[in-house]
Amino acid sequence: MKKIIMVSAASLVLLSGCQQVKDWSNDLTGKKDQTEEKQQDEKKPEQTPADEKGNASAPEETTPSELQLDARFFNDIKEVDGHAIIQNPSNILAMVNKDYGLGEYKPDDLVRPDVPFVFGEEDLEKAHMRKEAAEHLEDMFAGAKKDNLYLTAISGYRSYDYQKMLLEREKEQYGDEKAVMAVAPPGNSEHQSGLAMDISSQSHQFQIDIPFGETEEGKWLAEHAHEYGFILRYPEDKEKITKYQYEPWHFRYVGKEAAKVIYDKDWTLEEYFDHVKEI
Repeated sequence: MKKIIMVSAASLVLLSGCQQVKDWSNDLTGKKDQTEEKQQDEKKPEQTPADEKGNASAPEETTPSELQLDARFFNDIKEVDGHAIIQNPSNILAMVNKDYGLGEYKPDDLVRPDVPFVFGEEDLEKAHMRKEAAEHLEDMFAGAKKDNLYLTAISGYRSYDYQKMLLEREKEQYGDEKAVMAVAPPGNSEHQSGLAMDISSQSHQFQIDIPFGETEEGKWLAEHAHEYGFILRYPEDKEKITKYQYEPWHFRYVGKEAAKVIYDKDWTLEEYFDHVKEI
């Protein structure tokens, strides 16, 4: 004869703990504790969306607003006689370098900025810039003057033909290899865009050379030019990227927003376009 052993719930509490009593009770009735199920569901981590193959998808990265750039500011390139020619050369952010040229483009809004030039009031081609860049150059010179520093403009816009003459003269004096590191080929000079200006000072005898970067004026420009929409176009130790030697006198207008990003990130214009997202 089989013996039936009756064990009270209280005894189970003493022998096995509360959780086991709950499990025994559930098993006895054949039901799950609905409250417990709900609590367990609430504790489950959120599932990462999966792609079509069942792999977990990584969260989409958001590009910072300052690195989102309208499509019109990117170079529109067409190959002409083996050269990559910019089809939207009036673009303020046109990236002009040894890879991307302007053909024989001439800006239609060239003006003479009201700043001191090394050649005085003489009416020369290189005394001009595009209107927007010229206005900001005036502001930059005025800003330097407030800090008791006096800048002098040396060379602004250069035509295709003038640039060709400069390169040929440089080759005659220094040879082809050195010439191409210092002077852009015709059509590939930022000066032709009307957005660049070479700058020096009377205190430096109006010289445009590497020591200018160590003058008070050169240091001020390197630190403050971005506040006026200009960048130091060919920085030190960036020759492999720009393909030009360090030029502490050459400043390029790109607008205040882009200039600030380039300055803050310590980028060249080439690096800037490597990081911005087209929208």
